[in-house]
Amino acid sequence: MLSSPLPCRWLALVVAFAITPAMMSAAAQGVGTEAMRDTLRLSVDDAVAIALRQSDEVGVAAAQVDVADAQYGAARANALPQLRLNGAYLHTYESARGQAVGAQFNQPNTYTANANLSQTLFQGGKLLSAARAANELRDAARFDEREVRANVTLLVQRSYLQALFTDRIAELQQRNLALATSRVTQVEQFERAGQAAHYDVLRARVERANIEPLAIQAQSDREIARLELKRVLNLPIGQPLALVSHIDSVAATAMLAALDDTATATERAAVRSAELNLAARQLGVRVARADYLPTLTAFYQSGFQAFPPRGLGFPTSRGNVAEANCPVGSAPTLRCQNGGFFSDQQLGINVSFPLFDGFRVKSNVDLAKAQTRLAELALRQQREAVSLDVARARAELRRSRAVFLARQQNSAEAEEAFRLATLRFARGLSTQLEVSDAQLALLTAQSTEARATYDLFLASADLARALGRPIPLPSAAGVPPNPR
Repeated sequence: MLSSPLPCRWLALVVAFAITPAMMSAAAQGVGTEAMRDTLRLSVDDAVAIALRQSDEVGVAAAQVDVADAQYGAARANALPQLRLNGAYLHTYESARGQAVGAQFNQPNTYTANANLSQTLFQGGKLLSAARAANELRDAARFDEREVRANVTLLVQRSYLQALFTDRIAELQQRNLALATSRVTQVEQFERAGQAAHYDVLRARVERANIEPLAIQAQSDREIARLELKRVLNLPIGQPLALVSHIDSVAATAMLAALDDTATATERAAVRSAELNLAARQLGVRVARADYLPTLTAFYQSGFQAFPPRGLGFPTSRGNVAEANCPVGSAPTLRCQNGGFFSDQQLGINVSFPLFDGFRVKSNVDLAKAQTRLAELALRQQREAVSLDVARARAELRRSRAVFLARQQNSAEAEEAFRLATLRFARGLSTQLEVSDAQLALLTAQSTEARATYDLFLASADLARALGRPIPLPSAAGVPPNPR
């Protein structure tokens, strides 16, 4: 007797439902592993490169350079020879000249094809001045782009270093919390051994409870700093980051030895841009004044013209004049053209001199002078702003350098004092208050040392930007690669 296939089908269905959750879990684990592999290892150089590539401000500055390049090309083209190829067809329905003079001038169809070469010989220096002004504006646009790139680089470095600083503070707070937790355990052991009072236990617990919110706040500040860095770099919010650059006292000391803050601000891109804009505006006055002078242009035209009679259509041959081309019955001395193309060449000089234009040129000159005065004031303001910026950056660097040098030994001494206080407390030679004070002093010393180091790097970068010099970047740490 054959068994029914129905139980086998039910068994297969049950097995499928049983293994589906396991397969989904394995797939989810695979996705999680892939997400872990997609962690972006980011150095300061990488962050700056990403920002310069994706920043809207840099894109706008680059587009302004392209606009200035195109304007320079257009201004230069006006000073070069102009060669044009022209063609035309004219059909005359009624000719006044043909009626008044004779049938020879009554040509119903006219075909014209010619090449015209022209060159402006004199225009009061307008074309040359316009090309020079466009070149100055093009260079100014490039300096503006360099200024924008420097500002973006400094902004990225500030955000990156802030993220590193919050990482360091979060690490210090976690260590501080771990030390407080260990001290609570130690005091509880002392209480069970009869070497400490219950008051000491309560005090240790309260001290640990007071430290815990600081550690939580440090973690929150760390996350906020990383979110700000992602915003500056236009990265997805959920993108994991691994910051591979680092700064320490050794790197800061080396940077101090190589730092030169005695340079002037003559290399600042913003000042050079303002100077070039002023030069372009001054050339603009010459361009406007050139309209007072005459314009001299030479031209040469070479081409063909055809005057086919009615019913002949489009001419396909060279033109000639002969008696054979005349209609039957014409006078023997009459010569007629065959409707073909006749060569046409002209050479000439045009002179144009403005006598009265409604004071348009005067208004243009006044406008150019006003724009020049505005450019002079803008240059003066820019120089003052840059001088103030350099003075502020130098003052901040002096402050950061003094704080950094003062804090170099403080952190090591505070750590040694905390180690001795902990050892004395373990042997019963000191109180818990001394250990707490030493721990607080250690946290303060390490935090201020980290702040001084980061401030020194930022101050040096800000001074380099203010002086128009390359901005120094921290080195990359030897962070191990992501596990595969």
